[in-house]
Amino acid sequence: MMRIGVPKEIKTEEYRVALTPEGARLLIEAGHQLTVQQGAGEGSGFSDQEYRQAGAKLESARAAWESDLVLKVKEPQPEEYPYLRGQIVFTYFHLAAAPRQLLEVLLETRTTAVAYETLEDAQGRLPLLSPMSGVAGNMATLMGAYYLARFNGGRGTLPANILETGYGKMLVIGDGVVGQHAAQRACAMGTEVVMAGIDPVRGQALQKRYGDCFRFVLSSPETISQQITDADVVVGAVLVHGARAPHVVTEAMVATMQKGAVIVDVSIDQGGCVETSRPTTHDDPVFTVHDVIHYCVANMPGAYPRTSTIALTRATLPYALKLAAEGLESMCKDSGFAKAVNTYQGWITCRPVAEYWQMEERYRPLMALLSGNG
Repeated sequence: MMRIGVPKEIKTEEYRVALTPEGARLLIEAGHQLTVQQGAGEGSGFSDQEYRQAGAKLESARAAWESDLVLKVKEPQPEEYPYLRGQIVFTYFHLAAAPRQLLEVLLETRTTAVAYETLEDAQGRLPLLSPMSGVAGNMATLMGAYYLARFNGGRGTLPANILETGYGKMLVIGDGVVGQHAAQRACAMGTEVVMAGIDPVRGQALQKRYGDCFRFVLSSPETISQQITDADVVVGAVLVHGARAPHVVTEAMVATMQKGAVIVDVSIDQGGCVETSRPTTHDDPVFTVHDVIHYCVANMPGAYPRTSTIALTRATLPYALKLAAEGLESMCKDSGFAKAVNTYQGWITCRPVAEYWQMEERYRPLMALLSGNG
C-alpha cells in the first residue's frame, strides 16, 4: 500500500487536477490510500463529493503533500516548497526552464522528481507529454487566430476558407505533436500552412495527410527567415527532450515580420524557441515586440481543464498504478521510465538539466545511485 496525495494546483489560472475521480477509484481499488486536497477538482468540474464516493479522503494541502507519492500537473510553486520533504513527486517539471531555486530545493530535500515530460515509451516517444501537446497545438492555432483580430491589435486577417478561397498563412516550426496538431487545425480552417521540421519522411506523410494547404520545408535559419516575413501566425513547437529549447527564431527575424502578426510560442514551458519570448499567464497572456504580438502562456492546456485533466489521467494513470504497486527501483528497470527521474536522493539524474544549470558536479547517473555505486 502506498500513500498518494493530490494537491490543488496553485499556479496562476491553472484549473487542471492530476487525477479524475475515476482515476482515484482505480488507485483505491488497487489498495492504496488516497488523499485529495479539498477543492482540487473544482476547476475541472469534479466535485469533492465525487472523490469521496471514489473512496478518497478530502483534506488540506499539507495532508495531501504528506504522502509517499504526490501526483500533480505543474511544477511545485514557491509556496509549496516547504511541503517538499523527500517524497516522490510525479508531475511536469521542465527543470531546465523552471526557477533554479526549485531545483535547489529538490536537491536539498532529497525529493525524487519524476517528470512527465521526459518519460519515454519503447519507441522513444513522450507518452505523458503528448496529450497536453495535442491540446496546446490545437490551442496555438485558435489563439493565433483570436489575436489576429483587429480589436486585439492584430493584422485583421482571419485564417479561414471563405467561399472556396483560403486566407492567411501560418508558419509552424517543429514537426512533433504540437506542430502536427497546430497544422491539422489550421488546414481544417482553410489557411495556408508551412511547417519547418527536421524529419523529411514525416514531412512527406503529413503532406499526404493534409493536402494542398500544407507545405513542408527543412528547418534552418535560412528557411525560417524566408518564411517568417509574410506569416500571419508563427507557432513555436520546438522540443529537446529534458533540455531548454533553442532560440530558432531570433529577434532580428521577429523584426522582419508583418505588423500585427502573432507568435504563439508553445515551447515556452522549456524556455521558448523565440528569442523575444518570455513566459506569460492566462490572465495576462500577450505582449508586443517589434509590433508583433507574442502569446507565451506557460500552461496553455490549463485553459481547457476538463478535457486536459481527462486526457492527462488517461496517460498517467497506468504509470501511477504501477509505480505505487512496484516502487521506484523496480520501475526504473524500464529505461524509458528511468529517464523521467530528474532528481533522486539529492542528485540531479537528468544530464541536460545539470548541463543547463552548470551543475555537473551535482549529476549522477540514476542507475549508479540505485545500485549503490553513486
